[in-house]
This record gives sequence, C-alpha cells and structure tokens, in this order.
Amino acid sequence: MPEAFRYPIHLIWSDEDEGFIATAPDLPGCSAFGVTQQEALSEMQDAIASWLDAMNAAGNAIPRPSVLPRTLNA
Repeated sequence: MPEAFRYPIHLIWSDEDEGFIATAPDLPGCSAFGVTQQEALSEMQDAIASWLDAMNAAGNAIPRPSVLPRTLNA
C-alpha cells in the first residue's frame, strides 16, 4: 500500500466553494479540492504524496499516520 494511503482524510462539503474539501489532519497544511467526493479523495492522495516528498527533500520529520482506537462491539 502506498504511504499516502495510510493517512486519514477528513472530507467536508463547502457551500462557498461548491465542492468537497479534503484535509489530512496529521499533515499540517495538506488539503485538496474536488467537485465530487471521489475527485477530492483522488486529489488528496496526490497532495499527501507531494507533501511527504517535500518533507523528505527538506530533511524534515514526517509524522506517523494516526489510527483509530479499537472498539469492542457490544
């Protein structure tokens, strides 16, 4: 699995932009836009990959992807 797919994505509808905005909470400033949910998610994967490449090139630390805590089914 590509590293970019390991990061959680937050996807919201924007009335102002008339489309979906995707952000990666673990990666400050990393976001993307799409007219559809699928477009926003696809653009977000590219944005995450570019963000990670830029951080690597600069020699900066890269945060680990956050994970959801496991829950027990009642």
